[in-house]
Amino acid sequence: MGMKSRKTYAKEVLNRLKLNYPDVHCALTHKSPFELLVATILSAQCTDKRVNMITPELFRRFPDAESMAAAPIAEVEELIRTAGVFRNKSKNIKLASSKIVEDFGSNVPDTMENLLKLPGVGRKTANVILGNAFSKNVGVVVDTHVKRLSNRLGFADESDPDKIEKDLMKIIPRDDWALFAHLMIRHGRMICNARNPDCPNCFLKDICPSSTA
Repeated sequence: MGMKSRKTYAKEVLNRLKLNYPDVHCALTHKSPFELLVATILSAQCTDKRVNMITPELFRRFPDAESMAAAPIAEVEELIRTAGVFRNKSKNIKLASSKIVEDFGSNVPDTMENLLKLPGVGRKTANVILGNAFSKNVGVVVDTHVKRLSNRLGFADESDPDKIEKDLMKIIPRDDWALFAHLMIRHGRMICNARNPDCPNCFLKDICPSSTA
């Protein structure tokens, strides 16, 4: 499939996703870039639903980078204990908060370069923050759902998230990069799940190369 036809195919998939999931949005509840940063760090190996159960009390006690940087590590650990690998996450949240205070004037940075300087922040997390907190489409979030669906839909033939992201950036319009990830994640949860994709009831079954319907 040539690049032009790949873009045409991707546009059709994107349009159908938009039509079927018109209310899609970032599933992590947040009121500020800092809250989204912390929530995204917590979401590793943890469901968004669980994160959203944890963060209200966490942010009530430590609502910004200054208070989080000064928070007792044991208290942070106790508040996020059910998020999985909580000791490592607590350490990264504290270190990232301190760096935000010390190096960025207590404001979460809004560039990929500076976000990647924060402990616990990789390219996926940075893309989440840039796209959802700052409305900056710098890249495409590639989580487990986006990775799986990108391969099934024929957008990519890779296992490395960075390579998949580059493939997606070539065929998805830049203005839709942040939205595209949310749409793919929703579709991955609703229909195209990992073990038993519901191909017969999928609105992409007539164009998806992996459809069994």
